[in-house]
Amino acid sequence: MAGIIDLRSDTVTRPTLEMRAAMAAAEVGDDVYGEDPTVNLLEKRAAERFGREAALFVPTGTMGNQIAIRLHTQPGQEVIAESRAHILDWEMATTAVFSGCLVRAVAAERGILTWKHIEPAIYARGAFRAATGLIEIENTANLAGGSCTPVAVLEEIWAGAKERKLPTHLDGARIFNAATALGVDVKALTHGFDTVMFCLSKGLGAPVGSMLTGSAELIDRARLFRKALGGGMRQVGVLAAAGLIALEKGPGRLNEDHANARMLAGALSRMDGVAIDPKSVETNIVIFRLTGKKNAAELVARLKARNILMSAFAPDAIRMVTHLDVDRSACVAAAEALAEEIAAA
Repeated sequence: MAGIIDLRSDTVTRPTLEMRAAMAAAEVGDDVYGEDPTVNLLEKRAAERFGREAALFVPTGTMGNQIAIRLHTQPGQEVIAESRAHILDWEMATTAVFSGCLVRAVAAERGILTWKHIEPAIYARGAFRAATGLIEIENTANLAGGSCTPVAVLEEIWAGAKERKLPTHLDGARIFNAATALGVDVKALTHGFDTVMFCLSKGLGAPVGSMLTGSAELIDRARLFRKALGGGMRQVGVLAAAGLIALEKGPGRLNEDHANARMLAGALSRMDGVAIDPKSVETNIVIFRLTGKKNAAELVARLKARNILMSAFAPDAIRMVTHLDVDRSACVAAAEALAEEIAAA
């Protein structure tokens, strides 16, 4: 992979030398028995970071989200989420398969649900349609370009959900990016949710893993659902060791990724044949559209031939995600290549 500039996702990062050393030296035990000291320490640190009673280490963010949905709902209920939510489009319909629930998709500008969006979509138990069982928020909103839901909006959602006696779950895969962009501690940004999932393997840089946080009672039940989904990972301290470093050191460098994303957005805004609002880029995700008859898949293929990787997720749309394995010089090189290939199209 030497010489490749990979902007497809922040999941592509490789463990640092410090992480590899910690993984090799990790003290391990059988985590299904609760006997892996490194996992236990990671769960303790994660719970403390979010002001929660407990946390659970899971292999993926998808598993963390789906465990939370199962915890909060009953079969035949609806889960309210934004129309581009990860749980709707990218989790293999597991909400239906595992929890027996339907996602009620609600469209919102920039992917940011407010109580005004949510309240009309809530239905009580009745004879004619499924009742609402859970409200799910994604922060940052991935396919809305990494936009951030601020605390004031969340406070209104938490208050409304409490009044309607509905639980709330946060897909916080990139919640540390949101906290960095908003200048708010993650504890303050998440305190009103019943459960919070966050990824270690995205911007924080770990090779594998996510965390689910909540009350001790909820996390105790979550262990059963993790096992049901095949997430009993035994001597998994070798992975948790990297997660500890990611949790400790990853958040402090996210501003670099955000600055690189803004630089890319600014460069794109000056190119003919591109539609993007640089002000919309808040975190580490850049989504732009090609105007005219330019084709996103063809442009991505030409860039790949130059060892620059991006993702086409619509006929005219491309996503780039900055991360710790692409520094400023790599992003500048990607911007220059984009300009050349778009001009030549």
